[in-house]
Amino acid sequence: MASSSDFDLFRLSEEHDMLREAVRSLAEAKIAPFAADVDEHSRFPQEALDALQANDLHAVHVPEEYGGAGADALATVIVIEEISRVCASSSLIPAVNKLGSLPVQLSGSEELKQKYLGALARGEGMFSYCLSEPDAGSDAAGMKTRAVRDGDFWVLNGVKRWITNAGVSEFYTVMAVTDPEKRSKGISAFVVEKGDEGVSFGAPEKKLGIKGSPTREVYLDNVRIPADRMIGEEGTGFATAMKTLDHTRVTIAAQAIGIAQGALDYAAGYVKERKQFGKPIGDFQGIQFMLADMAMKLEAARQLTYAAAAKSQRTDSDLTFFGAAAKCFASDVAMEVTTDAVQLLGGYGYTRDYPLERMMRDAKITQIYEGTNQVQRIVMARNLP
Repeated sequence: MASSSDFDLFRLSEEHDMLREAVRSLAEAKIAPFAADVDEHSRFPQEALDALQANDLHAVHVPEEYGGAGADALATVIVIEEISRVCASSSLIPAVNKLGSLPVQLSGSEELKQKYLGALARGEGMFSYCLSEPDAGSDAAGMKTRAVRDGDFWVLNGVKRWITNAGVSEFYTVMAVTDPEKRSKGISAFVVEKGDEGVSFGAPEKKLGIKGSPTREVYLDNVRIPADRMIGEEGTGFATAMKTLDHTRVTIAAQAIGIAQGALDYAAGYVKERKQFGKPIGDFQGIQFMLADMAMKLEAARQLTYAAAAKSQRTDSDLTFFGAAAKCFASDVAMEVTTDAVQLLGGYGYTRDYPLERMMRDAKITQIYEGTNQVQRIVMARNLP
C-alpha cells in the first residue's frame, strides 16, 4: 500500500494509481454485477464483502503491525471511491470498518488494538460506530446511554439509532455517559461485541438509498463488559468521537465522488449513443454544457477530498475544517451530478432499468450522515483556516 511520504498533492504516486486500477477491476467484476439486486431486495452485499476480504480491501486502514494493509488515508479514499462508483452500499464495508475501529486506533490501549484491529484485519468481523441516539443526533453530547462501573466491569444501558451495518458487524464502538454532570466530558467510549449478553438489534430501516447496508437500532440491556474494553481514559469518549469524524468525513467525501463519477461515466456514455433529430444528443451544446459542469464540479470535489486525505494522514491542525469542507462540498456535488445524470437520460433515467436513479437515491445520504451539511457549515465556520 502507498505510504504518505509518496503523496504529492497534485500527482498521485504510482502505487496509488495501481491501487485504483486494481480496485476498479475488482469492483466491476465482483461487485457491480450484484449492485442492482442488492438495492432491489435491500440485502447485504455479501458478494462484495467476500471479494473485498479475499483481496484485503475490507479494512485497508488497519496498520501493518496489527495485521492490516497499512494503507494511508489517500489509499483508503481511493478504495472507497472506486467501490462507490459501482455500488454505494458495498463501499460502506471499508468506510464503516474505518469509522467503527478508528477510535480504537486513535485512543485504545495496545491490548485493544492487538485484539480488535487484528480481528478486523483478519476478516473475523466488521466494526460499527454507535454515537447517535433517538434524541441525540446533531447534538451528540445529549446522549442518554449510560455506563455504570461495577467492580472490574462496566454495565451499559441505552439505545443507539442509525447504526450502519448493525446486526452484521461483530464489533461496535459505543459512546456512553459515565458522568452525567460533565456533559461531553462525561462521555466514554467502549468496545461492545455482538455476542455480549444484552445486545440486540431493531428491525432494518426502510431507506431511500444505500439499501444494501443495514441501518438498525442497537439495544443495550444491562450489557456487562470488562473494564479494559474502555477506549482511552474515562471521560475522553466524546473527544475521541469528534476526532474520529474529522478523519472519516473524508471517507464520506470519497463515497460521494465515487457515486458521482459512476453517474457521470454512465450519462456520458449514454449521450453518445442516444440519437434525436438525426444525431447523438451529446452533440448538442445544451447537453455538452451540462456534462462540462458535472465534470468540473466533480473534479473540484475530488481535489478537495484528496487534499483533506493528505491532511488526515498528517493530522494537520486544519483537518477539522478540511474534513468538513470535503464532505459537505463533495456530497452537494454528488447530489447535483446524479440528478443531472438522471435528467440526461430523460424517462429512462427515471426507471430501475438503468442505474442512475439508484445512484441519485444513494447520493442523498452523503449530505446527511456523519453530520448533516448544515452541521458541516457550522464546523467550518468555527474552524476557519
